[in-house]
Amino acid sequence: MERKMTLTALSYQSLKGSKRYYSATILQMSGVEDDRLAIWLAALTAFINFIFTLVGVWLVERMGRRKLTLGSLTGTAVALIILASGFLLSAQVSPRITLNPPDPSHQNSTCTKYSYCNGCMLDPDCGLCYKLNKSNVVESSCIPVDKDSTMKAAWGRCSNETVFKKEDLFWAYNFCPTPYSWTALLGLILYLVFFAPGMGPMPWTVNSEIYPLWARSTGNACSSGVNWVFNVLVSLTFLHTAEYLTYYGAFFLYAGFAALGLIFIYGCLPETKGKKLEEIESLFENRLCTCGMSDSDEGRYIEYIRVKGSNYHLSDNDASDVE
Repeated sequence: MERKMTLTALSYQSLKGSKRYYSATILQMSGVEDDRLAIWLAALTAFINFIFTLVGVWLVERMGRRKLTLGSLTGTAVALIILASGFLLSAQVSPRITLNPPDPSHQNSTCTKYSYCNGCMLDPDCGLCYKLNKSNVVESSCIPVDKDSTMKAAWGRCSNETVFKKEDLFWAYNFCPTPYSWTALLGLILYLVFFAPGMGPMPWTVNSEIYPLWARSTGNACSSGVNWVFNVLVSLTFLHTAEYLTYYGAFFLYAGFAALGLIFIYGCLPETKGKKLEEIESLFENRLCTCGMSDSDEGRYIEYIRVKGSNYHLSDNDASDVE
């Protein structure tokens, strides 16, 4: 039971925590045009993650592991919904493609089939060439991206970076111009505010407490392995998931995972604050997914003594036999 609970908790931590790796990319996808600005904003989110990790250190013995984990999962789910809603709003006001210039190479490009910027951005082989009339996108066209650089188009008005900047043209490879780019920054900040003090450190804290002595080394090794396997899976699949489910669909999916994790943690994670390691083991003697000890378990704990170099389980009935 202990192993199943902590493996699941660390799996959910990986699913949630891997979004930090793509902070700059997520900000660019939301409509932040300047690469440097996206990197500085990603640095801001990393600093927030650091600060609120310290908050978690301060809260862990005051609130307890269970309350902190449940609050963290609830907050991350809400933050992911805000993030997904921002991308959904951006998709609904996505600029329309108004120009369809012919391909000079006479190749059948998939980029010409898109009518809106949102569809063009989901295709990794396409980018948007456009002009701005105040805040409105005009003269926009979906063009194949250059094979050597994503900073320019393969042909047409935006194929020469120096020239198109002089002509007040803009090139967007992985984002659509939108007034809702601030929602991504808000969602990321809220996500890290809730993730850092709870789902960041708490799975490791609980993981170090709940195993019986004879299984502690094996349990820690297995849970760490599962954590990193899910980290790799999410890191490898995030961009593909965004491509096939759309940006907002990917974040709604992750919000759903957070909700499932919340249900699991609510039903299966007991409070371990202030308990001895021997007492913690007794919390998992009940049936699968029960919260805390039953009334008959109150005041009872498991004690280990060393007998001839091995661990011996001392039951309540045997206590009187030990000198």
